[in-house]
Amino acid sequence: MSIFKDRVDAGRRLSKELSKYANRPDVLILALPRGGVPVAFEVAKELNVKMDVFIVRKLGVPGNEELAMGAIASNDIRVLNEDVVRSFHVPDRVIATVAANELRELERRERLYRGDRPKPDISGATVILIDDGLATGATMRAAAAALKTKNPAKIVVAVPTAAPDTCEFFKKEVDEVICVTTPEPFYGVGAWYVDFRQTTDEEVIELLEKARALPAK
Repeated sequence: MSIFKDRVDAGRRLSKELSKYANRPDVLILALPRGGVPVAFEVAKELNVKMDVFIVRKLGVPGNEELAMGAIASNDIRVLNEDVVRSFHVPDRVIATVAANELRELERRERLYRGDRPKPDISGATVILIDDGLATGATMRAAAAALKTKNPAKIVVAVPTAAPDTCEFFKKEVDEVICVTTPEPFYGVGAWYVDFRQTTDEEVIELLEKARALPAK
């Protein structure tokens, strides 16, 4: 049933779908940590383009945290999955509490992953947003919404696997969408990987260090 051996394999497969962006100085890959980082690094390496992270946090339904009721990103961007909020009768005060907790984690990761390095200049860039897959797409929606405030020339959403409806949804939200596989029924992102172990903070930091050498001269 699995399609990808691991995130490295998924990144290599995804890079083939993005080959037209290779060696372009205007292209910036932004990975959604943590699972999107090893995928994005393989793509950046294959395409020889710049890479950084874009930190977004899922807002999980209390008691069912894997299910996204929304997401937050930098610049006070908050996206809600209204269908989930209604279905689970999640009150505003609970959403606010979950968002406050996730904002603290977002800020912690920003400090940890970036240190004193400035955020990349997005204005006028062709930005490729990469994650290891899309289920509800809440975190990617928050990332795309936040990016739109920074005036990129183009936003591309690119993932190895996605729920068919979610992949279709993003075609209306961004300039280009690339989903290598859209299995149905979808089950969840991890179902399509042999090895879907959690990416650690240490792995993210190590890959970002390596990414700083890209593009190769």
